Amino acid sequence: MLTEREKAQIREVLEEAKKRLARTGQHALSYSMNHERNIGRDSIDESMEEEIFSTEMRLHDREKFLFGKIDKQIARLDNGSIDTCESCGEAISFKRLLARPVTTLCIDCKEQHEREEAAVEQSGRGGALDASAGEETGGAGATSDE
Repeated sequence: MLTEREKAQIREVLEEAKKRLARTGQHALSYSMNHERNIGRDSIDESMEEEIFSTEMRLHDREKFLFGKIDKQIARLDNGSIDTCESCGEAISFKRLLARPVTTLCIDCKEQHEREEAAVEQSGRGGALDASAGEETGGAGATSDE
């Protein structure tokens, strides 16, 4: 159970992160609105510019997702469940919440989740290789998304 002081510290960290994201979101919006097209340049320059613009937009999408996670954590803080693991119901330590304020899992559940993800990823790689090895054509026709 978090103390009122600890809750206030976490709220401060979450609110500061939210303000920072709002500033960078405003920057991304400004960038996209003021994004000028310079017609007549060579295709390499245009490709590079498009790649930079695409990267900026992907970063903006990630920040929007994080913004939602912060709002969810503020709601969990308000209803007193921010320090409860969503998976097992055990307590999430104050140190963990301070280091990663958007976490919803205790360290044990997070580690288990990462192990499961790694196993699925590994079996996905192995499964693609096993499927291509069993083909009649040998390895010649085997293509994958690697």
